[in-house]
Amino acid sequence: MAHFPKPFFRKSRKTWHVQLDGKQINLGRDKDADFRKYHQMLAAPPETPVAADDCLIVVLCDNFLGWVKKHWSPATYEWYRHRLQRFVTLYPTLLASELKPFHVQQWVDDLNVAPTTQRNYIRSIKRAMKWSRQQGYIKTNTIAEMEAPAAERREDTVSQDQYEQILQLIPDEAFRELIIVSWETGCRPQESLRVEARHFDPKNRMWVFPKSESKMKRKGRVVYLTETANEICKKLAAQYPTGKLFRNSNGAAWRNDAIQCAMWRLRVRLGKQVMKAKGLSVSAAEITKKVKTLSKTKTKQGVVIEKSDADLRCEAKRKLVE
Repeated sequence: MAHFPKPFFRKSRKTWHVQLDGKQINLGRDKDADFRKYHQMLAAPPETPVAADDCLIVVLCDNFLGWVKKHWSPATYEWYRHRLQRFVTLYPTLLASELKPFHVQQWVDDLNVAPTTQRNYIRSIKRAMKWSRQQGYIKTNTIAEMEAPAAERREDTVSQDQYEQILQLIPDEAFRELIIVSWETGCRPQESLRVEARHFDPKNRMWVFPKSESKMKRKGRVVYLTETANEICKKLAAQYPTGKLFRNSNGAAWRNDAIQCAMWRLRVRLGKQVMKAKGLSVSAAEITKKVKTLSKTKTKQGVVIEKSDADLRCEAKRKLVE
């Protein structure tokens, strides 16, 4: 006898659900209407989702993130996951039919962030809802017409003098080469970390990323190299004919965490140089006293982590001379 999955009630969310093809589908809160949808789903072709505007936003975001993880890069997935998680944490029981622009606006207003960051948060939930409508999970996207603030152009730039000062404070040759090529080309940070010898065209002085490896996978990406950058890449390509081109002094490919640590050490050296030039000094007793007043945790991409002793001391030094 054929087995047909039956709808079940989730008390925590006060909604009816059904498990079909390994996926848990939210039917809504109205039992009679929900069972009608259930029978419609059984009668519809398996690949055709039944649109309903009383799906939970958290379920739609989960579905969207699953699609992003499968089709886009891990960095893009994490970009959306971090922002959407904050929204569904605030509105865990909000339905698609209940979602209004003011929900999103109040959310970003409470975050107390810059207009560009507000724009990115609004874009994340708008993209998830647009995808849900396109896929047929919902009939209506209630925030389709919502406007996001314009992005602010960053005006802080590194001058030639500052760049040369920074190079003087980097003793590690491998890190120096990474900084030099990034400065010379103006490439995206993730491109310099991802480039391999197979992407490098020394004759035409360029990196060529195929469409399948470029951002958004819409078209190929070309990064043009200066003579200085080209010479560095020639040396590294001969040293590492396969795998990542830029590696640390141990021969391992640079990772984001390693880059952050190297940049932090650079900031400390730069800070010491600035303090020395201004005749500023901070005693060990002052640092210890200031550390006791600082928060012992920090939030990174939505996750609360403990600060190390070195983090706390550096933060104390910085705040004492501000």
